[in-house]
Amino acid sequence: MAEFTMELNDEQKEVRDWIHGFAADVMRPAAAEWDEREETPWPVIQEAAKIGLYSLDFYAQQFFDPTGLGIPMAMEELFWGDAGIALSIVGTGLAAVGVLANGTEEQIGTWVPQMYGDPDDVKVAAFCSSEPDAGSDVASMRTRAVYDGAKDEWVLNGTKTWATNGGIAGVHVVVAVVDPELGSKGHASFIVPPNTPGLSQGQKFKKHGIRASHTAEVVLEDVRVPGHCLLGGKEKLDERLARARERARSGGERVKNAAMATFEASRPAVGAMAVGTARAAYEEALEYARTREQFGRPIIDNQGVAFQLADMRTQIDAARLLVWRASWMATTGKPFTSAEGSMSKLYASEVAKKVTAQAVQILGGNGFTREYPVERMHRDAAIYTIFEGTSEIQRLVISRTLSGMPIR
Repeated sequence: MAEFTMELNDEQKEVRDWIHGFAADVMRPAAAEWDEREETPWPVIQEAAKIGLYSLDFYAQQFFDPTGLGIPMAMEELFWGDAGIALSIVGTGLAAVGVLANGTEEQIGTWVPQMYGDPDDVKVAAFCSSEPDAGSDVASMRTRAVYDGAKDEWVLNGTKTWATNGGIAGVHVVVAVVDPELGSKGHASFIVPPNTPGLSQGQKFKKHGIRASHTAEVVLEDVRVPGHCLLGGKEKLDERLARARERARSGGERVKNAAMATFEASRPAVGAMAVGTARAAYEEALEYARTREQFGRPIIDNQGVAFQLADMRTQIDAARLLVWRASWMATTGKPFTSAEGSMSKLYASEVAKKVTAQAVQILGGNGFTREYPVERMHRDAAIYTIFEGTSEIQRLVISRTLSGMPIR
């Protein structure tokens, strides 16, 4: 078991610097354009694929880093480059995590490579869980999956929303209800292969931030998928549902559903994304404060500005510490006895919103214009307290874990 350390090894530093170079040289020059276009930056994704940054092998190497720091380190550098483009590059990873967390070895080997494609034919994937009436309240999910035993097929009907890459993806991973009486414990995840009839893109959302990332509804109308597209397989599902029914009758412990397993695994990574955006805004504000003069001296010479920057840097470093701790714990198999994963996501998200707002304030009127990137960073940062579990839900998870009480 790897010991917790804040010192990256030489290999990790090399990877970090490589990603940072791509973020600085490729992502940042393109960021404003794709933010304005509000379109998926396919050329940038292809450039990432050509150097191996957008690939199953790269993310597998980071995922299996024994220290747990590979993924958060990579996320921080990419989102330091630009949050919208970065989310287009890493959005496929949430679907991949869904398969890795719930699928069989055969399913992982079959579907995860198809999610990425290759440098000459880049693909993306989508994880579809949220619905118009079921975001944080996953128990209210309405999308249904009904098993057709005669054909060994599952029939999916429903509408998903807020799906990154929804509709433009090749592979969609869809969470659906298989036993409505069990609430969130009656959910399962399904692979919907490319070009499956009945799956279509609904509304594409025009967003406040992360506008280079495609977000849309996914409509499922009598979508039929083969039995082997149920993640984990039917035998495993039947056993899990039987245990859930027995626990429901006896009032026993709760079991986690497939969507929650995916979100728990990804929360520290989202915290790292927020750290990257916050760090980028802080660095812009620091450089501006050093060079911008008012009343005959740089504005950083004023305590009102200097103290803000001191607080910004302190909060960013604290957020990174929480993210790295949670990532190390997850990798080394240590249980989140105090909801450390949710802590990392909660704090880093709040820091990103606060730091980017302070950066806009330090730049003054310039910070409010699109001529300077902090305006975009501030808009992008707003998403971190919302997606993959709002800040309110994170506080609920933490308080329930600490108290052992069913706090509502």
